Amino acid sequence: MIIKKELLAPAGDIEAGYAALYYGADAVYLGLKQFSARATANNFDAQELNEFTGYAHSLGRKVFVTINTVLQESELPDLIKNLQVCREAKVDAVIVQDLGVARVVKKYFPEIALHASTQMAVHNKEGALALQRLGFERVVLARELTKNEIEEIAKIENLELECFIHGALCYSYSGICQFSSIAEGRSANRGKCMYPCRAEFIKDGKRSHCFSMKDLALAEDVLKLPVYSLKIEGRKKTALYVAAVVDYYRRILNGEKNLADKADNIKQIFARPWCKFHFNGKNKAVVDRNYVGHRGLEIGKIEEITGRKIIFTPNHKIARHDGLQIEIPGEEKPWGFSLQNLRVSGKNVFEAEKGTKVEVTIPFTKFEIKNGMPIYLASSSEVKGAYDYKKPKPKEFWQKPTIEVKIKVEPGKIMATAMNKQSEIAGHFEAAQNVAKVSEAIEKAFAKTGEVNFDLENLVIENKSGLFVPISMLNELRRDLYAKIELKPDNIIIDRPSARKLPEKCRWIVKIDNVAKCQKLDIRRIDEIIYLINEKSLIEDISSLPKEKVRIALPTVCRNVAKIKPIINLLLAKGYKKWEIGNYWGLSVLPEEKTDISFDSMIYMLNTQAVAMAENMGVSRITLSVEDGLDNMKELSRKAPIPVVFTVYQNIPLFISAVCVRDNDCKSCDKKLKWSELEKSGKKYRMKSENCQTEVYSNEPFCAVETLSDVTVEYAKADFCHIDYSADDVAEIWQKLLKGEKPAGTQSANLYRKGF
Repeated sequence: MIIKKELLAPAGDIEAGYAALYYGADAVYLGLKQFSARATANNFDAQELNEFTGYAHSLGRKVFVTINTVLQESELPDLIKNLQVCREAKVDAVIVQDLGVARVVKKYFPEIALHASTQMAVHNKEGALALQRLGFERVVLARELTKNEIEEIAKIENLELECFIHGALCYSYSGICQFSSIAEGRSANRGKCMYPCRAEFIKDGKRSHCFSMKDLALAEDVLKLPVYSLKIEGRKKTALYVAAVVDYYRRILNGEKNLADKADNIKQIFARPWCKFHFNGKNKAVVDRNYVGHRGLEIGKIEEITGRKIIFTPNHKIARHDGLQIEIPGEEKPWGFSLQNLRVSGKNVFEAEKGTKVEVTIPFTKFEIKNGMPIYLASSSEVKGAYDYKKPKPKEFWQKPTIEVKIKVEPGKIMATAMNKQSEIAGHFEAAQNVAKVSEAIEKAFAKTGEVNFDLENLVIENKSGLFVPISMLNELRRDLYAKIELKPDNIIIDRPSARKLPEKCRWIVKIDNVAKCQKLDIRRIDEIIYLINEKSLIEDISSLPKEKVRIALPTVCRNVAKIKPIINLLLAKGYKKWEIGNYWGLSVLPEEKTDISFDSMIYMLNTQAVAMAENMGVSRITLSVEDGLDNMKELSRKAPIPVVFTVYQNIPLFISAVCVRDNDCKSCDKKLKWSELEKSGKKYRMKSENCQTEVYSNEPFCAVETLSDVTVEYAKADFCHIDYSADDVAEIWQKLLKGEKPAGTQSANLYRKGF
């Protein structure tokens, strides 16, 4: 039973970090200037990280650094520099998504703990077990999980679990969202998300923010979570916001009750409408379809309107210079203004208590203001001044690197060595009257490191003859030795895995989720058929395909492994030994021995360290990421130590979400397949809803067949899953691909983009 829970707070800059610590965070997570999933936050430089970590450790708190994006091959040297910064700052852990980063940390920085980012999309017990076996001490679970699912995962022994408890929600499972990358050229997996989920779409002819999520706020339900770490989202939020949220949850964990005023404070600083997501079970009321952005605290409704004056009775104290917002039907965001004129009973006042009818003069606006419109307190001067915090003086907790010095006193000289440097002074030394005092003098002299950028960690003194050394000579020896020492980061050169024997020709793979799709294909020209199964798949259908050519694919998301496990076991029993997985949970349900496991593109492979990690895991081949650029694909395809698959055609899943978009009541829903049409900024998309899961696809499939000769791969894959292709459609597209022709209406995603 977990008694102590860790309250983990975000810090987009050092001020937010100090605020988090002051108001009771047990640990803080933050990003550096590179490789952070919140690349647009201010983030920390090396000096700030060093000072902040030193301060946090002085308080007995922890610091975790997010290196939670996927890296291209050319970025590996910068990864080493960032990890050296983390080591010098003595951070407690790094939070990672990329298997390549994990490999580098394990091999070159083993003193830093590994935490698996929520970007790794761990959404079941099997996925958590797989990452534990890979060396992760902690797993950050997907936000979509229910309390019951979390409880099941928490049964794993010797694995720390971390759950989000408050903050912004993504519509798609984190780490699986490719919308921003494919549609906008700015990858969420690279820390550059453009938040297309917050945009307005036209769905079935109606305008709606159909993917814009409310904010998560578990409040007192955090006490029910059987996990070690409770995580607050918000690395792009202000120090004020971080202070208010940390203060709120610290008080809850300390057993305080009646904290409505603290919750109201948060809503005034920044808040979309709150929800508990799926914590208590599947919940459809988690999307804010009408408005986006900060709403604030609802304090009343307009009761009367006279010219530019509105009258209402606030249920919360308000004051001049506060920010108010009014919801305007048909507008994406509420209309806001600063409260400059406030009257009570015909008199001008500076502030008004709750329950007092007030008259407010509003600025000129083009919007039609009506009775009954909700009014929100979106900014409060009182709250802005309610969360002061203390912080240390600059460089007060700066952590200098440490060295060890060895002193040797001989009858004719005294020598000092450190960091492969040596100094010595000749002299005639007589026997000391008190040898202990000589040692004290040496320790005192060499402890003086104020003029250099390191501290003395250990001093070894050898004075076998018990000789006396004047203090002036000791100071001279120290100055000479310390002047020679030049501390530099270790010159770590990452070992590159041995490249495989490059293939002479490329073979073809077809991936399907329905046998009917390949009925008109010449199977003889296909080297492998990948069949994507689900919990309703029929073994008879799979058996109609030539077994020697079949590889079974597991779905990327599987919330209930028990439902699909019988099918997996039956296929294993029937001799299907080749499998493809798109999420780590597959590693736990497939036997390690006598099973050929390959990685689909959803397990991101953008650098040789990631591929080497896959090789060490026994994976037979990897699939290049469809998010990647062609230049990196070309380099990786040549250097990969194991065979490579290149996707030349696919309807890329932009969103895979546990949020239902249907308007019906859950009890009356048949959960059967339903397609809807979407449009945003002139671009059209297709949305698939089935079994409480939503997937979104572009109307333009990805196609890279024209670049096939540029990459050095064993296999080219044409993926016809998810979309309702007919056998004729598949045959027509297939013939074009074999000829190296691009079918009409396709897109290139990030192939030719720079800096996705």
